[in-house]
Amino acid sequence: MQTYGCERMSDKIKIFLADDHPVVRDGLVAILGTQPDFEVIGQAGNGRSTIQQVAESKPDVVLLDIEMPEMDGVETLRQLRAANPHERVIMFTAFDTDERIVTAVQAGAQGYLLKGAPRNELFNAIRVVHEGGSLLQPIVAHKLMQRVAQPPEPPLEQLTPRELEVLHALAQGLQNKEIAARLVISERTVKFHVSAILSKLNVGNRTEAVTVAAQRGLISLDGRS
Repeated sequence: MQTYGCERMSDKIKIFLADDHPVVRDGLVAILGTQPDFEVIGQAGNGRSTIQQVAESKPDVVLLDIEMPEMDGVETLRQLRAANPHERVIMFTAFDTDERIVTAVQAGAQGYLLKGAPRNELFNAIRVVHEGGSLLQPIVAHKLMQRVAQPPEPPLEQLTPRELEVLHALAQGLQNKEIAARLVISERTVKFHVSAILSKLNVGNRTEAVTVAAQRGLISLDGRS
């Protein structure tokens, strides 16, 4: 039987799989099992179990999904790296948004591959990361470079406490009359505050104001409040 680099069983790359979908994990076990230098030594379906089992099994490479119960992949990655700064982790996920990629790389991921990547790219990424390198799938690297190249958002002029109250009311879909009644102020004063909010957030209407405010953490849209 042909062996990869004539390596002994003990020289196999020990891999840990973290994904909340058992079918995905089963598929990865089957795919990775086709490579004579790979050995899957453990699996987990959530972040907390991943941290515990990785500490016990000490794999060479962790394949980690971002969206998992109890603790998401990025926080799991942070804790894995906090416990072992040399932990080698590849994000293997369906999420390709710029924010996800940047956050994962900043947290210390040495690789970021999408689940639709050809298996040879996955095999190569595992071997590269195992050797101490880093590897991003080309489409992921392109997204990351685009994000890095974007100019930073200008700082916002700080909203007053009253403007924040009005902003929260806007997020709830209240009209000026309703906001005035809630805050016990005149509708004219409400209009003044809304105008100031739009100016400070550099937006043209209420919907944009709520969206930008949520993106910048000024308000939460959970429950529209």
